[in-house]
Amino acid sequence: MEKIINGKKISSDILEEVKIGINKLEFKPKLAVIFVGDDKPSQTYVRRKQEAANYAGIDFEIYSFPTNIEKEKLVKNIKDIQKKEKNIRGMIVQLPLPEPLFTPEVLDAVNPDIDVDCLTNTNIGKLVMKTADFTPPTPQAVLEIFKSINLDVKGKNITIVGAGALVGKPLSIMLLNKQATVTTCNEHTRDLKKILKKSDIIVSAVGKKDLIRKNMLKKNVIIIDTGIAFANNKMYGDVNFEEAVKKASYITPTPGGVGPITVSLLMKNLLSCAQKKYE
Repeated sequence: MEKIINGKKISSDILEEVKIGINKLEFKPKLAVIFVGDDKPSQTYVRRKQEAANYAGIDFEIYSFPTNIEKEKLVKNIKDIQKKEKNIRGMIVQLPLPEPLFTPEVLDAVNPDIDVDCLTNTNIGKLVMKTADFTPPTPQAVLEIFKSINLDVKGKNITIVGAGALVGKPLSIMLLNKQATVTTCNEHTRDLKKILKKSDIIVSAVGKKDLIRKNMLKKNVIIIDTGIAFANNKMYGDVNFEEAVKKASYITPTPGGVGPITVSLLMKNLLSCAQKKYE
């Protein structure tokens, strides 16, 4: 049994489905990326999205803005782009935004119908009420991994480390909807080690290298690492992989784990939006 999850394989299968779906449309949908500033890791992530879009037959355009743009001006630009570009079936605001731009107003400038990252108030609300048309890509990537190892999360003790808007919060909602027992930890959580030791499944989403070490894990735990940190120009997850792989029954590597699946699911969300528009 292979314990290291092959995210690239799962991603490739999803992207092939998307490509077939895009080819059936009578128009070519576009993914629009709102990019503010010059954050280097974000540039890398955008390139990967562009590569996936190109492969699937999706138009891709980056709308770049300076770091010091005023929030009101950015919001207006986002709304104007959507009015002018009729073939946009997916729009994302690349995060993180330079402070103090990271506000709900910027994210909510995106029409919920093309909010393929599911970050608008409308789509988060739908997620809570179980009426969502599509789901946030990274949390959904975690569920796709569970599906790939035939794991039913009902009744499982799952700990999510990190309570951010991109992963922790929406994933906790999605897992609760599937009747898992969910513990969500944040920076103020006391005795993280004690909590993790009781966990059947750990999903980490912080972005801090070596946050989770082998002495914090029980044997045969399932570890999904969505965190990303950079040190000496190398990408790491939150979990010390070399240590954790010896204890885990399943584990995702970084890179090559959750990331590629997230990108493919972003394209799948765009396809859903495009099909809805086509119908």
